[in-house]
Amino acid sequence: MSKKKGLSLEEKRTRMLEIFFETKDVFQLKDIEKIAPKTKGISPMTVKDVLQSLVDDNMVDCERVGTSNYYWAFPSKALHARKHKLEELQNQTSQAKQRKESLQKAVKKAKEGREDTKERSSLLKELKDLREERTKLQADLEKYRECDPEVVAEMRKSNVVAKDAVSRWTDNIFSIKSWTKKKFAFDDSRINKAFGIPEDFDYMD
Repeated sequence: MSKKKGLSLEEKRTRMLEIFFETKDVFQLKDIEKIAPKTKGISPMTVKDVLQSLVDDNMVDCERVGTSNYYWAFPSKALHARKHKLEELQNQTSQAKQRKESLQKAVKKAKEGREDTKERSSLLKELKDLREERTKLQADLEKYRECDPEVVAEMRKSNVVAKDAVSRWTDNIFSIKSWTKKKFAFDDSRINKAFGIPEDFDYMD
């Protein structure tokens, strides 16, 4: 019996985004570590790294409140990030193509009427490296070339729901602050400092 093939990084990233888009909620890392393996088949050992890669690519937002990090994803922002990456890769591919054509002309010129020279060898090596780079860029470009229409539609109609989820967490934070003020007679500044809450923390517009 053949061994079951594991998920690629891109497949894990896509499935993890589905968690945010389908639930339209805000999570802590421990929540994602429970949900991702169970519902999306993502290895528990890779959950943290996959989530961080999405944060690094601006496809998932992360905010520290007190001692905890909270994660959420606005579908429209994820779509914008994919489009930005696509444009970036297309630009890199275009530049690589232009450089390749320039090097090919230089190699042809260096070859005419000459024996093998250091200049020609150097140009050939650079051309080879550029071909490999272009192949890699084209492979990356394919990942971002098309956005799933269903995902795009979901992104457009999920903004309000996703914003409501963030508002619910904002409500919770204000409720905790109110309880703390009544219980311990602390003022807002002291509570904010103790829990790492920004002084201008408020509901999203």
